[in-house]
Amino acid sequence: MKNKGLVPAVTSLPQSPQAEADHRVRRYAITMTIRIVCFALMMFVQPYGWYTWVFALAAAVLPYIAVVFANAGSDSTETTAESPAQQIDAPATLAPQDTSPLDDGPQIFTIRESGQDRA
Repeated sequence: MKNKGLVPAVTSLPQSPQAEADHRVRRYAITMTIRIVCFALMMFVQPYGWYTWVFALAAAVLPYIAVVFANAGSDSTETTAESPAQQIDAPATLAPQDTSPLDDGPQIFTIRESGQDRA
């Protein structure tokens, strides 16, 4: 159910830029930590064998993968707006009772403040 022209609900809004940046930094740090572990395993696991080349390949390729994943934002995920107003129908008894043909425009409320300052 797509709702066009309605205000999106808070639950359907995308992640905040700060939270998204934190997620990217965390993902980059985890990937680079795995790279350091692979580099250490390549150096210290004896005897050297085929697995040494696997660790070396992982240590060489993981920086590229970490940067690509860190730069990949959440733009690829589609965010759809969900309006709670569409899900909950108001009863007809709450409709305005005093409607006249002259009330076509929006209602305007005027708030007047007194000039007295209260501390």
